[in-house]
Amino acid sequence: MNQTTSLTLSLLLFAPLAVLLAADAPKPTDKPNLIYILCDDLGYGDVHCLGGARSKIATPNIDRLASQGMTFTEAHSSSAVCTPSRYSILTGRYNWRSHLQKGVLNGFSEPLIAANRLTVPALLKQNGYTTACIGKWHLGMGLEMNQPSPVIKNGPTTRGFDSFFGISASLDMPPFVFIENDHLTEPLTTARKWTRSGPAAAGFEALDVLPTLTRKAVEFVGKQAKTGQPFFLYLPLNSPHTPLVPTKEWQGRSSLGVYGDFVMETDWAVGEVLAALDKSGVGANTIVIVTSDNGCAPYIGVAELEKQGHYPSEFRRGYKSDIWDGGHRIPFIVRWPEKIKAGSRSSQLVCLVDLMATCADLLNLKLPDHAAEDSVSILPALLGTDKPPLRDAVVHHSINGSFAIRQGPWKLELCAGSGGWSVPGPGCREAKQLPPVQLYDLTQDVGERTNEYRDHPEIVAQLTTLLEKYIADGRSTPGAPQKNDAAIKLWKEGQPDDEILRKNGD
Repeated sequence: MNQTTSLTLSLLLFAPLAVLLAADAPKPTDKPNLIYILCDDLGYGDVHCLGGARSKIATPNIDRLASQGMTFTEAHSSSAVCTPSRYSILTGRYNWRSHLQKGVLNGFSEPLIAANRLTVPALLKQNGYTTACIGKWHLGMGLEMNQPSPVIKNGPTTRGFDSFFGISASLDMPPFVFIENDHLTEPLTTARKWTRSGPAAAGFEALDVLPTLTRKAVEFVGKQAKTGQPFFLYLPLNSPHTPLVPTKEWQGRSSLGVYGDFVMETDWAVGEVLAALDKSGVGANTIVIVTSDNGCAPYIGVAELEKQGHYPSEFRRGYKSDIWDGGHRIPFIVRWPEKIKAGSRSSQLVCLVDLMATCADLLNLKLPDHAAEDSVSILPALLGTDKPPLRDAVVHHSINGSFAIRQGPWKLELCAGSGGWSVPGPGCREAKQLPPVQLYDLTQDVGERTNEYRDHPEIVAQLTTLLEKYIADGRSTPGAPQKNDAAIKLWKEGQPDDEILRKNGD
């Protein structure tokens, strides 16, 4: 047993979030850095190189990243809205196994990630990484408003991150203030309204958030590159989520209105991080992932965008919140110059939940049974050694808690209609007149228009049984059965969504 393994095993005796190390863990100098850029509500078709002729917004930096790395054409978030997807990214576990069964949290919510659950940053931190979260958290931090500047006891620095700078939730959710580690950077002395009203810091302006997060990320990369130690930067941006607040420099740049401008500024932010890597000299051994937490939000004016020839969901049906692919099919681009073939593409079915297993695979680690229950390593795809499929199936979830499961060409949806904001939505008259399930062959019907559930009852039964097994086992990957945090209701009654969420998103 080498010294690294011995030391790690000793620490495991005391660490509540421990993970077992394999005997031949790589030396620190062999470990790649990891930057995970999570855009907020960026649709697959919003990225110019992915949407092709149906994309009218210029995204030169993300396009360049794709030309230098690998593009996944069948990547999906675990949920069609953001809090649940962020849970899955950091835990390697489907969001619906938590107590959040539908909807999202707000800026004052209690933590969704349990204190004793292994997270991606905790895993990496145990293995020599410096870990930082810069951006939108939206996973609850128990922020109490009983004093002007409360201390945060359950923020990102209690869930595996060495440092945090950002905002508590979406930019349209109070409190409107920057948070650093466990405290607010300014007292809440006034009130503001960006869609929603709430307490705010006097110096906080919505349009400053994206540039500030970008600057902080660039500073972190430069600082960490000088140390020679591996780092993990989780950069969940606030854009292009509402409020749509491009800075003056970007206003009017897209010719598609304020949303197009904000997407372009989001692309600029990605470019600034890439430039920081080039300047620091650590880009060759840094894995950069650019993705989104769900599909494009319909309330940003998608009908007008489509009239101008821009389709944020590309050829897919639906948008953010929906069980249809437009709700959860996302851009997912990975660059690792030392390992990934430039300009490559993968049609593997992958999910945001796969980060944890991929990190463990990178570091030659064995994950414990009680962690990352739904995570599958995509490393073979990145290295070009994969043999499809990497995963047997993937589970989707809509804003109202409706389920879908995808296996091979077939996608089974356990609801009538969208399960979200698109028409027909939950509880509406039209949805009540539709069959209770939907079955689509996505190789023939990518737009999910021809329901084949009557023609293939055996597929409906097969996929329903598999989903029931995933729920009963508390996991969808090999390993000992685990417990879900709450009772899982597989079949949802059609109920209208919360009016605030219906109008304004998460």
